Amino acid sequence: MKVEPGNLLAQVNVPADLRKLSPEELFPFTQELRDFLISTVSVNGGHFGASLGVVELTTALHYVYNTPYDQLVWDVGHQAYGHKVITGRRDQFHTNRRYGGISGFPKRSESEYDTFGVGHSSTSISAAVGMAVGARAKGEDRKVVAVIGDGALTGGMAFEGLNHGGWEKADLLVVLNDNNMSIDPNVGALKEYLTDLTTSGTYNKLRDELWRLLGKLEKFGPTARAIARKLEVGLTAATNPGMLFEALGYRYFGPIDGHDINHLVRVLDDLKKIPGPKLLHCVTVKGKGFELAEKDQTKWHAPGLFDKITGEILKSPSTEPQPPKYQDVFGHTIIELAKQDERIMGVTPAMPSGCSLKYMLAEMPDRAFDVGIAEQHAVTFSAGLATQGFKPFCNIYSTFMQRAYDQVIHDVAIQKLPVVFCLDRGGLAGADGATHQGAFDLAYFRCIPELVVASPMNEAELRNMMYTASKWEKGPFSIRYPRGKGVMVDWRTPMSEISVGTGRKIREGEEVAILTLGHPGNFAVKACAELEAEGLNPAHYDMRFVKPLDEAMLHEIFQRFQKVVTVEDGALMGGFGSAVLEFMVDHGYQAKVRRLGIPDRFIDHGEQKELWAECGYDKDAIVATVRELVTEKSVV
Repeated sequence: MKVEPGNLLAQVNVPADLRKLSPEELFPFTQELRDFLISTVSVNGGHFGASLGVVELTTALHYVYNTPYDQLVWDVGHQAYGHKVITGRRDQFHTNRRYGGISGFPKRSESEYDTFGVGHSSTSISAAVGMAVGARAKGEDRKVVAVIGDGALTGGMAFEGLNHGGWEKADLLVVLNDNNMSIDPNVGALKEYLTDLTTSGTYNKLRDELWRLLGKLEKFGPTARAIARKLEVGLTAATNPGMLFEALGYRYFGPIDGHDINHLVRVLDDLKKIPGPKLLHCVTVKGKGFELAEKDQTKWHAPGLFDKITGEILKSPSTEPQPPKYQDVFGHTIIELAKQDERIMGVTPAMPSGCSLKYMLAEMPDRAFDVGIAEQHAVTFSAGLATQGFKPFCNIYSTFMQRAYDQVIHDVAIQKLPVVFCLDRGGLAGADGATHQGAFDLAYFRCIPELVVASPMNEAELRNMMYTASKWEKGPFSIRYPRGKGVMVDWRTPMSEISVGTGRKIREGEEVAILTLGHPGNFAVKACAELEAEGLNPAHYDMRFVKPLDEAMLHEIFQRFQKVVTVEDGALMGGFGSAVLEFMVDHGYQAKVRRLGIPDRFIDHGEQKELWAECGYDKDAIVATVRELVTEKSVV
């Protein structure tokens, strides 16, 4: 549903229009922008609290800097909705995250104002340093600004970028958007450090007096300015808990109120004239301007559709009991397992709500760990636990596990440590688009020695795989499952151990064999029912493991069938279907094999059902493929 903008917002189609507004018009403009975001997201869905928290900051940045020549880099992108509205996409904003619509994150192919594509955290500073050094190499007087949240600052890559940017003396501004939140409340020593920084009244009073003194000294020429700078460095070091940033080569400014638009504009205008690396510390409130979102920031990170007047979150009415989300099955099952086995620990990098480790954190706080936005650390921390005899279940989204690939190989697999990796959001995850699709884990994990790679078809199988993994001591064990609901209303089934590397025959059949891995097996069940009504009788096998493969079952299949369909919610290049083809060739079989899965391209945003259909492995695609194979001649 399209929302009409207010009078001032209607005048702003690009940032150049924003810069025509008077300073007095900026506050009412931010009110209109915030109202537009609330109204649009309430009826169309999307991320919510993060963008509300940076309305003033977004406005001030585009007002002061000459974007797109001056380059603005957002971290993650959850907070970039206001940026999208200001930069020419207001009239398309109702299509945000919809199939065929604009992306929910900054995307270079979408707009020249989106200077860097984002989706994973902690990348903005490194990208901005590269842009600033590139501008310097070309002799351009181009300003570069990176906006990073305090949550994203817990990622190690952010400090790598800070370190290099300070060393290069790159002309850039890092804006630290400090709201003490990512999706869940931030954790760790850095959070405490920033809290001390924002609440230190003594430091703020000394800093203000120091700046007034230095301003007077600098009027007396270069020598006085040099003395003033030495005084500033010395006194700041003595009084400033923010000296961490100064030590990395950044002039630190703040903390300031990130919701005072006119003060923001004045400060940014001053900072634009100061060369070299600078860091501006802005304190904001996630969900600012919508009371419920301010009070419960995790719930309102991406609440879905809601009534903007009452705050009621709207859910589709259903009179029938619904299956749970896979993530919740994980969250409750790990507690059951941990009560049976005192070795079991839970680990997640800043996603306790998203992966449902929140239940274990609440019930067993000494055995569950949120390590911050630090996937690499999460994996190696889990490896360290394993060396001490514990059984860590490390839950990371499939797309985020890509960031810890070296640690999986070097710190876990080579050492044969029995870490259990639970990969949430395996396969096409939906509206978050290409940066969040869990397309690659089957391919990038199955080539790692000593690693078991499994995927459950339903909730009962997920529980059984988790139970099996808890008993597995030969090395790491990976279980991947999709975003969203499963298929079983009565899912709290007794757990039993699975023989690792064995599949299940779901359905006897003839002429065509359908081999599935994971949740798409449910698509095949529906496809077989439809085909049976047409008089066709395909067989269906749930392989369960892509590594090790059930070779006995594959021998049976290729001895009986010359027409085979493989179905997976993962990349076709190197994935489950490729593993089946390798087995066929290695053992001298010949068959017509059709592989259904994610093609060799990045998949944009949309509802999961839309994307499954686009990629050609939903129920209808399976039906069509079997029909086609039945009409073809068998391999001689």
